[in-house]
Amino acid sequence: MRIFLTVFTILVAGPSAAADKLTVLLDWFVNPDHGPIIIAQENGYFAEQNLEVEIVPPADPSLPPRLVAAGQADLAVSYQPQLHLQIHEGLPLVRVGTLVATPLNCLLVLKDGPIATPADLKGGKIGFSVAGVEEAILTAILGNYGVGFDEVELVNVNFSLSPSLMSGQVDAVIGAYRNFELNQMDIEGVPGRCFFIEEEGVPPYDELIYVANPDRMDRDMIARFLAATEKATQFIVNNPETAWEIFSASAPELQDELNARAWVDTLPRFALRPAGFDHGRYARFEAFLAEQGLIPSVNPVTKISVDVTAE
Repeated sequence: MRIFLTVFTILVAGPSAAADKLTVLLDWFVNPDHGPIIIAQENGYFAEQNLEVEIVPPADPSLPPRLVAAGQADLAVSYQPQLHLQIHEGLPLVRVGTLVATPLNCLLVLKDGPIATPADLKGGKIGFSVAGVEEAILTAILGNYGVGFDEVELVNVNFSLSPSLMSGQVDAVIGAYRNFELNQMDIEGVPGRCFFIEEEGVPPYDELIYVANPDRMDRDMIARFLAATEKATQFIVNNPETAWEIFSASAPELQDELNARAWVDTLPRFALRPAGFDHGRYARFEAFLAEQGLIPSVNPVTKISVDVTAE
């Protein structure tokens, strides 16, 4: 039906050029974090911008930024902390927009477990999924409580963050999302508790961003993509229940309690101005990574993020 309506709209509007094709690689399978993208597709906002957007969930969540860097896609949904590291690795990437404008990551423990504060993790095990930035985050958090990074054991639990915590395999996990894992554990009857990293000494950052190859990107197309997702975000904020109905109807696997709960918790975190960015936020996080020894130098913000809508 959506395809028919899009074609019909073009026909009644009169002759026009074919829509510009744009490929967006997601960071993971479709979930409420991607609300503005899906709503923009379902409500025809991309078509209004003369865009034909292909939305592609990844086979491997680590690949989307690298595929964009290699010119195999136009945009990827990625993470601000990882972007800083990838640029220092030499990948041609730049942030061009924001999807989720607050951290979702947290240090997650059992609500009724033995970890009352991060100080109790001394000598304990912490599960993680993706190595890199998590080391800097843990060093900052644990250091506030007099615990050294070398006084905990990191365990790679792949993507079984909450299961490894609930089973007792680890004492805490880092990289858990407060809008998902907390709800998942509560639904399963094993409630968790988050230590919010931005309240524990880690500079605030944009959790989910859009990245592009600065040498290959089409600024006009990306600006139109961001205009469509901004309109979708406004629709979501103004009509949260209707937006949920549209979003959840886009795929059967979204129609469950976990996604319904996560939708509500994610709403206030969407970027209301996806094209705009906080210059100081990116400068502070770059400096933070340098202080933690994860990057050899400090890049100017102009090398990390751009406003494609600026003249």
